[in-house]
Amino acid sequence: MSTLRQTREIVWMNLQSIPQRWGASLVIVVGIAGVVAVLVAMLSMSAGLTRTLGSTGTADRAIVLRAGSNAELSSFLDRALVTLIKQDPAIRRGRDGLPLASGELIVITEVARRGESGSTNVTLRGVEPNAFELRPEVEIVEGRRFRPGLQEILVGAAAREQFEGLEVGRQLTFKGSGWTIVGIFRSNGDGHESELWADTEAVQGAFGRSGYSSVLAQLRSAADFPAFEARLKNDPQLTVDVEREIDFFTAQSETLTFLIRLLTNVITAIMAFGALFGALNTMYSAVSARTREIGTLRALGFGRLPVIASVMAESLLLAVVGGLVGAVLAYLLFNGTSVSTLSPGSFSQVAFNFAVTPALVAQGLAWALLIGFVGGLLPALRAARIPVTDALRAT
Repeated sequence: MSTLRQTREIVWMNLQSIPQRWGASLVIVVGIAGVVAVLVAMLSMSAGLTRTLGSTGTADRAIVLRAGSNAELSSFLDRALVTLIKQDPAIRRGRDGLPLASGELIVITEVARRGESGSTNVTLRGVEPNAFELRPEVEIVEGRRFRPGLQEILVGAAAREQFEGLEVGRQLTFKGSGWTIVGIFRSNGDGHESELWADTEAVQGAFGRSGYSSVLAQLRSAADFPAFEARLKNDPQLTVDVEREIDFFTAQSETLTFLIRLLTNVITAIMAFGALFGALNTMYSAVSARTREIGTLRALGFGRLPVIASVMAESLLLAVVGGLVGAVLAYLLFNGTSVSTLSPGSFSQVAFNFAVTPALVAQGLAWALLIGFVGGLLPALRAARIPVTDALRAT
C-alpha cells in the first residue's frame, strides 16, 4: 500500500473516532473558540473605528490647518488667511460662482450619554452654508438644515443614537444661550455623523472666537492637490499644513488603533498559551488511548508519516472547528454594535460600529490553525516514535 493511501486511510479512520472522545476534544474546541472570539471581537473595534474615520472625506478635497497642528481642535486660522486660502486657483467654484471652500470652527460641547448619568464631550463643528455643496454625501434624514446666523443645530445620526436629548425640536444650552436642534443628517457612516453642526458665524459669536480651525476645499481634481499644497506651503503669508481630507482623517485613527491591536495581540498571546496547553494535553491523551491501535497499524505495515498525519489532522480539524465557533460568536455578539470612544486628536467622543470583517475572521482562523498545529505536532511525533512491540503490549 502506498504512503499516500496509507495516510488517507489512517486519517479517515482517526477522524471517524473523534466522537468517541468528544469530551476531551471539546477542550481544544472551547479553548481555541475563546481565543478567536476575543481576538476578532477586539480587532473589530479597531476595524470599525478605522472604517468610520477612514471613510471620512475624499481624495479631491483638501484640508488646511495651521502648521504643526495635529488636529482641527488645536489649529487656528484668522479670517484674512482663510480668505487668502480660498483664492487659490485649484479650488473649484460652486453654483454661486464663489470658491467651493468652507472655513470651519471646532469647539467642544457637552451632552448627556444615553442611559448614563453625567455628560460627555461632543464636537460642535461650525460650517459655512456651502459646506453641503462641498460635501454631497451629507443627507438630511429628518428636519431641515440650519439657517445662517441663527443658533440652530444639525445632529449626526450616530450622535443621536449614542447620546441623550438630541432629537429634532429639543433645546441645548451652550455658553448660556439656547440652541435648537432642527435636523438630523447622515454622511455615509463617516466620522462626521458623531458631530453637531451649526453655522460658523453663530458658533464664533456664541463661543467668542474670531477665526477658524480649518479650511476644507473642493479641488478641481485630485491631481491638483500637489500644486495646491506647494503653493500654500510656499506662500510667505501662510504658515499652514495641507493634507488630503481622507488621509487626514485616516491618520487620526492610527494611534488608537495601534494601541488596540497591541493590547489585543498581548491578550491573544496569553490566551493562546492556555489553549495550546489544552490542545497538547488533549492530543497526548488521544495518542495514549490509541497506543495499541497505532502499534497494530505499524505492525501491519503503516509507516510513521501516516501516523503523524492522522494525529495532526485531528488536531487541525478541532482547531478549525474552534476557530469557526469563535468567529461566529464574535460576529453574532459584536458585529454592528454601536459604541463611542474618545476621538483621536480631540477630547470629544466619536461613535462607530464594531466591524467583523472577512480579514479578521481569516486572522482568527490563522491563530486557530497555529495553535492546532503546535498542539498536535509533539503528540504526533511521539505517536510515530512508539516502538511497535511496546505499543502492542499497551493496555
